[in-house]
Amino acid sequence: MGKVVSVSNQKGGVGKTTTAVNLAACLAAAERKTLLIDFDPQGNACSGLGVQRNGVEGHIYQVIIGNKALSEVTVSTEMPWLELIPSTIDLIGAEIELVNMEGRETRLKEALRPARENYDFIIVDCPPSLGLLTLNSLAAADTVLIPIQCEYYALEGLSMLLRTIQQVRRSFNPDLAIEGILLTMHDGRTLLSQQVVREIQVHFGERVLRTVIPRNVRLGEAPSFGKPIILYDVRSSGAEAYLNLTREVISNAERGSREGN
Repeated sequence: MGKVVSVSNQKGGVGKTTTAVNLAACLAAAERKTLLIDFDPQGNACSGLGVQRNGVEGHIYQVIIGNKALSEVTVSTEMPWLELIPSTIDLIGAEIELVNMEGRETRLKEALRPARENYDFIIVDCPPSLGLLTLNSLAAADTVLIPIQCEYYALEGLSMLLRTIQQVRRSFNPDLAIEGILLTMHDGRTLLSQQVVREIQVHFGERVLRTVIPRNVRLGEAPSFGKPIILYDVRSSGAEAYLNLTREVISNAERGSREGN
């Protein structure tokens, strides 16, 4: 059964979509059958893979409100092992529509149930909020990956997200685990970045992933060409970092599988 990883942080600008897109692409490059769900109304995960939202007929919004099955809105990408569920601006309204729906917090979980057998990994790119969309993602996930920018306000809001994870465990998903805290936009030349890394490692210990994502020009350029970093510049430091992250995620999944047997 495929592992569902929710990439979540209600704070914007932390490299969440960059992480979701590049982790999914690197998993596909490792020949793991991967599905990326763009669960953010901005749709940046779509453009990061070169998929034009106007050119597709189905979106995750139609799945959440019950009009279509997940398989009906799945689209191919230029990577053979990677498929995508596009987003739409209509997702903004889904937050309101879900309020009166039965099982509003578990709509994504139910939609993913038949699809999990078809993939090794399902990556969900969440919106920068703690609304019903993010709640649906956490309720459906096996683990949550939390990107944090290496800046002064890095820990701002993290405690709120961790409280939300605890609430989801109590109410909808008792097995939800933290995949790890991922440090992003790290500039090793600055004292500030080094201090933030040390502070987060002291606070969260083993929850912090070994991989640190650097500030990298090529990583910032790749989305404008509609490509993940490994297709845009595989020799860049950004590509190397996301390949390392992918090895950690695969290792965690294999360890979890062994422990479950």
